[in-house]
Amino acid sequence: MAEKTYLNAQEQDLAGTETTQSETQMVKQKTVVVKLGTSVLTGGTLKLDRAHMVELVRQCAQLRRQGHKVIIVTSGAIAAGREHLGYPELPKTMASKQLLAAVGQSRLIQEWEHLFAIYGLNVGQMLLTRADLDDRERYLNARDMIVALLDNGIIPVVNENDAVATTEIKVGDNDNLSALVGILAGADKLLLLTDQPGLFTADPRNNPDAELIREVHTIDETLRKLAGGSVGGLGTGGMATKLQAADVARRAGIEVVIAAGSRPDVIADIVGDESVGTRFLPLESPLESRKRWILAGPPPAGDIVIDQGAANAVQQRGSSLLSKGITSVKGEFDRGEVVRIYSTEGALLARGICRYSSKDIAKIAGKHSQDIHQVLGYEYGPVAIHRDDLVVI
Repeated sequence: MAEKTYLNAQEQDLAGTETTQSETQMVKQKTVVVKLGTSVLTGGTLKLDRAHMVELVRQCAQLRRQGHKVIIVTSGAIAAGREHLGYPELPKTMASKQLLAAVGQSRLIQEWEHLFAIYGLNVGQMLLTRADLDDRERYLNARDMIVALLDNGIIPVVNENDAVATTEIKVGDNDNLSALVGILAGADKLLLLTDQPGLFTADPRNNPDAELIREVHTIDETLRKLAGGSVGGLGTGGMATKLQAADVARRAGIEVVIAAGSRPDVIADIVGDESVGTRFLPLESPLESRKRWILAGPPPAGDIVIDQGAANAVQQRGSSLLSKGITSVKGEFDRGEVVRIYSTEGALLARGICRYSSKDIAKIAGKHSQDIHQVLGYEYGPVAIHRDDLVVI
């Protein structure tokens, strides 16, 4: 079958930068979100295809051995619940779906737990709704949790909390949820695995001349018209929702690939940068996107004044801001808001996202990082502002 590249007519050249050997090694280690649709997990049947699930787990375990961080966004809770209950005849209501999800969610996480245990890996379950991502405090808590799981070598297994979600608080489908999870985790790649090899120029089921689109540089109305709906009737997402997810993720600097989950070694090959499925190029790196938002986004909610030692570390060495170097705080702000950083002479040095509220900063100013928990009774990490959340002026 012929291949086609969907190119942006105004493609920009990207300037390369020199990196040290250790930096190159770090670049190779990626954070990868793998979204598995119901059609992939069931093989188009009415029950979970455990033989294929263990093969997907094997590939994820291989990535972990290579030093990559892996997050699973899994569908299939309702299908697992229906299978466990013996395929009952239920009314087509929201309550029936929530019932099946409540039963199936525990069955599904047990399957993932058992399969990853074969390779000596632990999993941690995260159930999210739109409300968890819209509320700033809950968003930060979800981000901290997923980062903590990854930093401790645990595989986060994420699903929408269908057992309690209503129309108002649902993300809507796990394609868009996976994009939001990718943003939470600062992911490098998002793999949307489905029952199709990728996005085609026409429906390949009824058009033999349909061509696989290998690479996408821009998403426009022409491309959106190529996306169809869900075919199998087992899941909620079709190619249209995958296109929505790809658009969201790539704007946050995440590379997205839509590919067939049944393809041998599909996960390993995509992470290895082989040409598989349809690849959506990111608009910019996640760090550049984040720092641009810090610099040009919301107005600062307050100010932090730091001593000369901290100023040198932030400006000259690109270090995170520690509580030890803070001398005072001005204004009132919550955890996760943007603040300005000043020198004791009044010079504006930087802007950043503070990990603690103004009340907390006032208490831990001048204190060592290891004393934060003792002072506050809790902590959100050893730094006041991480260097990835800080832009030097």
